[in-house]
Amino acid sequence: MTIKLSMALLLTVAFSLGSKAQNVPLGPDQTVPYQVITESANYKGKKALAVQIPESLTVINDKTLAVVKNINFHNGIIEATISGQPQKTAGETARGFVGIAFRVADNDSKMEVFYLRPTNGRADDQVRRNHSTQYISIPGYPWEKLRKENPEKYEAYADMVPAEWIRVKIEVKDDKAKLYVNGASQPTLIVNDLKQGKDLRGSIGLWIGPGTLGHFTDLKITKYD
Repeated sequence: MTIKLSMALLLTVAFSLGSKAQNVPLGPDQTVPYQVITESANYKGKKALAVQIPESLTVINDKTLAVVKNINFHNGIIEATISGQPQKTAGETARGFVGIAFRVADNDSKMEVFYLRPTNGRADDQVRRNHSTQYISIPGYPWEKLRKENPEKYEAYADMVPAEWIRVKIEVKDDKAKLYVNGASQPTLIVNDLKQGKDLRGSIGLWIGPGTLGHFTDLKITKYD
């Protein structure tokens, strides 16, 4: 065995010892809701947390999520199984927006978000398909701004359907993040310039958009540092 190979194996072992996966329970008691309501649910054969925006909320921004308690995340891997569908009362523009926020700062003031538009995954309109996955950053970088100023850079296609479970994995390292969908070996969406910077730390959030009923389960976090 060469010295170079031996060093590589030692580094792999050291990394594995320092990066322990944590399975995180999800329930109303384990999360703090911001502009959403949550409840425990049995959905599609899994125990899950249901998240939706209350009808009484008339002014909606992108800070609509349930933040997981006692998490301090910087770099690492986030895995979850999620499902999104338009609510029965939602308008025509509802897409079942559902995703994961990471590095969520205190008081919901800053965060990075990858989210899905499940109804776009098998739409007949190719443009809609191209908008199946999305990156946004709060504050200052909603999807409208990113799409207008950088068309196609912060969204991409992935096969998915509404109201079904979708597995997501997010890899985060400094100012870079990758989104993987349904076990794909290659990322669906790559962001090389996280807008809130490489030093932001915070929790994990279960994020939904307007007119959405979302479900979340199987949350697992592996920290790099």
